[in-house]
Amino acid sequence: MTVLDLLTELEDVIKTASTVPLTGKIMVDASEVQEIIDDIRACLPDDVKQAQWVKEERDKILVEAKKEYKRLISEAQKQADYMVDNDDITLKARKYANAIGEAADDYSRELKMRTYDYLDKMLFDMQAKMTSLNDKYLKEIYDTMEKTFVGIDEELQVNRDELKEMAIRTRNGEEWLEAYEGQSAEAEPEEN
Repeated sequence: MTVLDLLTELEDVIKTASTVPLTGKIMVDASEVQEIIDDIRACLPDDVKQAQWVKEERDKILVEAKKEYKRLISEAQKQADYMVDNDDITLKARKYANAIGEAADDYSRELKMRTYDYLDKMLFDMQAKMTSLNDKYLKEIYDTMEKTFVGIDEELQVNRDELKEMAIRTRNGEEWLEAYEGQSAEAEPEEN
């Protein structure tokens, strides 16, 4: 018999026991109750051992179940990751993202080239304006200065030539001042 069966039997003894009037107490056969208690004690270690074994087995089963659960979750996650990585939508999205990146790079390169072309045109136009200003103003100034310098150079050459002529006449013993004054007097009426 098991402990539970013996406890049920003890319960039956208590229920069927005769009552002591006016006390609410019952009278039981002490030897019968002691016999049941002894049987319970005798069965109790086996039941406790069995309960302990059941508890340990339950704990082992729970630990194994948790390990299996974690393993299954891990495998499911790996499978899900693999499926996501190899899914057509993911592959198409990656291709689309790469295409967008390449298009952005191409557009950026094109904008840079347009910017370089624009800046080159601006610099070319400025260069043309500088050449125009040079031709218009500086060339005029240069031509005027050149004429002035040529006139000064010609005047200086005339003075040098006269000086040389005076030196030659002096060397030859000629009176050059009279000759020079005569030439100046003749030259003045021509100027008027």
